This record gives sequence, structure tokens and C-alpha cells, in this order.
Amino acid sequence: MNSFKDTAYRILKEENKPLHSKKITSIALRKGLLKTTGKTPEATMNAQLVVDVNSKGELSRFKKTGPSIFALNDKKIEIDEESKSDRILEELEVEEEKEIAGGYIGKAGEHIVLSELLFRGYNAALMSVDVGIDIVATKNNEIFNIQVKTRNVSKKHNAFYFNLRIVSFERHSAGRTFYIFVLRKNGKLDYLILPLHEIEKSIEEEFIHIVGKGKLYRITVKKRDGKVYLGRRENDVSYYLNRWDIIK
Repeated sequence: MNSFKDTAYRILKEENKPLHSKKITSIALRKGLLKTTGKTPEATMNAQLVVDVNSKGELSRFKKTGPSIFALNDKKIEIDEESKSDRILEELEVEEEKEIAGGYIGKAGEHIVLSELLFRGYNAALMSVDVGIDIVATKNNEIFNIQVKTRNVSKKHNAFYFNLRIVSFERHSAGRTFYIFVLRKNGKLDYLILPLHEIEKSIEEEFIHIVGKGKLYRITVKKRDGKVYLGRRENDVSYYLNRWDIIK
């Protein structure tokens, strides 16, 4: 299966003119060049191209010619991308290793969310095999898919950083899916409970960035002056802090 960026490169080369990311996605789906189960492939396409241009500059295969409009970058310096080490991905892997060595925080987060759900009247269970969903819960004859991400606060940046694999997100981007981000600071836990559509909106509006050679969504959560922000200050998600009642 072609990646979003490889597909965009092929289409822009064939069309030989700038195209809006929605048009690129439409052509890709119509020609069968891109297969995705995600509900918002246009948003994913736009986000990946924007991040590629912003992070690589003249080394990107693409350039922006207008809002969400892209063309091939004729000034690109030829480099062997595969030979470059992915510093961001390496840093994320080191972070994850530290979390595991520090007490299996991810698994602890799953169990504490499971307990909260049981206390609140959900019939919930941990998934035996990790396929991108950690907990399946039922209540009032409704089924809910729940992904749990747990992090200690970064003392250096006073923020919480989460990694979400794009392939897992697209596999479960339907139905009643919720993402629970467990925020751990000074021994205190808070729960940012986001429905799927809020994650999709943040991706589309570029509050969530793509890193790791297009493999990961990088989610940054900050608590400032009693409010909670995802990505930047203009994306206030305080409403969803500790709101277990939205899982319905």
C-alpha cells in the first residue's frame, strides 16, 4: 500500500500542476492508489504534506503554493532519505523505553482506567491482544472502544507528550471510539477523555503533528492557568478533562 506522501508525489507528477490536498486525495482514492479505513483521509493527507514541507524545507519533495495547495518542489536537493537516521523517532523510542523502565506506566494507566469504568457501571475488559484498542466497554447495550495513553509530565517542558501510531488510529477511526490520556503529575492523575471526532479535528487543523517518517501522530497536552490545551493555546480542550460522562 502506498503511503500518503508517495501517493501525493505520484499524482502531482502525473498532473504536473499544483493541487489542493482534497483533490489529491480524491484522485488517489478514485484510482485505487491509496487504501485507508480512516474517516478523514483528506485531513491526513493535508497534515502529512504540511509537516513534510515545514520540517524539511528545501529538502521536501513538496512545496506549498497556497492554503492546502501543493506542488512538487523543483528546488529539492537530492538526498537519500532512507540513509538518514530519524532523530525524532529515535527520541520517542528512548522516551518509551524510559517509561517502561520506570514502572510500566502504560499498563498501569490501562488498569486504572479499567477500574474507573467498572466503578462507573461499565462492563469493561482489557483486550488480550494489542491491536490499537486497549479496553472494550459496554453500557446500556452500547459498545465503546477505548485507547489509553499514559505519561508523566515532562519536567523540562511542563507538558505531556503522547505518541499515537497512525496505522492503529486509522484502523479504529469509526464508531464509538474514545482516547483517554492519563496525565500524571506529582502523583496526581487527571484524565483527558477525547472522542474520536476531537482527535480528527485536531489533526485536520494541524494541532497534532506527524513524526517518525509518517508513522506517528505526536500529541502534546499542556495545563496552564487551570485550562488544558492540545497542541496550541487556541485548541482549548478543558471541557473534556475528567469528563467520564461523555462516554455514551
